[in-house]
Amino acid sequence: MIIRYIKIKVLAFLPVLLPALFLFNSCSPSRKVMVAPIKEEGADYLIEKLKAHELKFDWFSARFSAEYENNGANNSFNGQIRIRKDSLIWISLTPMLGIEAARVMISQDSVKLINRLNKTYFIGDYEYVNRFLNTNIDYDLLQAVLLGNDLQFYENGKFRASVDKGCYKLSTSERHKLKKHVRSNQDDLKIFIQNIWLDPQSYKITHTEVKEIRRDNIKLESNYANFESFNGQLFPKEIKHIIWAENTIRMQADFSKIAIDIPQQFPFKIPGSYQPVK
Repeated sequence: MIIRYIKIKVLAFLPVLLPALFLFNSCSPSRKVMVAPIKEEGADYLIEKLKAHELKFDWFSARFSAEYENNGANNSFNGQIRIRKDSLIWISLTPMLGIEAARVMISQDSVKLINRLNKTYFIGDYEYVNRFLNTNIDYDLLQAVLLGNDLQFYENGKFRASVDKGCYKLSTSERHKLKKHVRSNQDDLKIFIQNIWLDPQSYKITHTEVKEIRRDNIKLESNYANFESFNGQLFPKEIKHIIWAENTIRMQADFSKIAIDIPQQFPFKIPGSYQPVK
């Protein structure tokens, strides 16, 4: 069962990563009725505000409790996440018994898993993971959805701005990866249809939708709520993901013990007796 957890984490919490949960019907659950209409703004202005209010960090760590539903089956688990910006994502998963069951380490080029329950491990690249999960993810997307930030290495010039349900909404139907960050032909194919909803006061992302061109049957929705200030920056302590695919997957993570810009260790040692997963 823990291998199934890891597959979901790689895609959505993706964090690796989150009981049946519903999407927000408004920009903020605590502010469902706006006192006055918000002023319409252009896409360039909103992108500038979005970037200015994103979580800025070199190091990030937190503990989390998560609930996960897939095809009617529900599971709960705890964990830790550590991130070195644009470099490493490290996750430890612990069922409610309190003993680590799995460990994940994701870099720009590789995905590594240790399954302590089955005494197995996996080392592979994104091409293998994407082929196995029928997705087209990369490190930039994983890091962004885990923290409630926008994609860093994709162009911003084709967004349209509007007002929707008391939020600012940014939409694009064609977002290419910046050429200087394209590592292979596979990277060059990552073109996303994307919608972003921003809180009109904080300009923090409250909801996103991402799907690929030519893959309308797979969509990732992420919701961010319960923002608190850490080191002068707002961060969502509650994150919900829904993966719309052949089997709809829902996951919620509630964060605690959040630390920003405190250097972290990323221990990942595979015991010699563990067997590789083919």
